[in-house]
Amino acid sequence: METVKKTAISVPNQLFEIAEQFARQRKMSRSELYSRAIAEYLAAHRQESITAALDAVYADEPAQLDEVVQQLQAASLLQEDKW
Repeated sequence: METVKKTAISVPNQLFEIAEQFARQRKMSRSELYSRAIAEYLAAHRQESITAALDAVYADEPAQLDEVVQQLQAASLLQEDKW
């Protein structure tokens, strides 16, 4: 069984009531609704952290690619019909 942590959060009254109604209609607990909502929010914003990590890796200009690799990349671009 998965261990869980409990937390208390403050939610505006109107949002709380809408969330309660939503959960009741779908026969899910408040905890399940909030857990799913957080999971979806984090998944949707995961791309941002991936982009930031890649930006950090490639922040040094110019990129220090091996000259042979650069030539192969350039040659492969010339072979493409469309970009």
